[in-house]
Amino acid sequence: MTEFDAPFFVKVCGVTTLGDANAAIDAGANAIGLILASSPRQLSLDRAMAIAESTKDRVLRTLVFRDNDDDFVRDALDLVEVDVVQIHGALSDELLESLRERELLVIKALSIGSDEFYDFEDSRVDAVLIDGATPGSGVSHSWDALSDRSFDVPIIAAGGLDESNVASVIAMTRVWGVDSASGVESSPGVKDRDRLTNFVERARDSFHERATS
Repeated sequence: MTEFDAPFFVKVCGVTTLGDANAAIDAGANAIGLILASSPRQLSLDRAMAIAESTKDRVLRTLVFRDNDDDFVRDALDLVEVDVVQIHGALSDELLESLRERELLVIKALSIGSDEFYDFEDSRVDAVLIDGATPGSGVSHSWDALSDRSFDVPIIAAGGLDESNVASVIAMTRVWGVDSASGVESSPGVKDRDRLTNFVERARDSFHERATS
């Protein structure tokens, strides 16, 4: 898997165990997110490396960073082999060039309605992830600003998504992908297998239904 060539994209983020990673894969998720930024779901490099190694060629493995300096990102990538990098916060030209040299896909996270949401040159990356004002909070937000801003790359919706609302968000926003962390958990960092499976299955069904309608 070397490019975002699927007709849709479902990501389970904040995976902290191999068991949860396998559950996401079994449910049909396209990608899992391994968080190295400060978070209740933050992984050690050793844990991230173990999960990434065990899921190689089975799912798109994504390392998630927020406001980490460029050296930290590069050092982590020297140890943890993944397919995708997701950046919250500044993305320097130097770091982007380094990610390209590693032949990694790049997702840039943007808070909806922020200055960066409107100003970021999205053609620099492979996809944008549209989140709320506080990424990782699990709080739902309005999608109205998407009608005021067009993107040249695929859009992934995030922020408060769960099994109860993912279908309506897909129908309302026409996004290419969806992403959930806390919405598929029983407690921070612990995935609920039923919620996870329902989220992925409802998302996939909704994307299929939209494509054939």
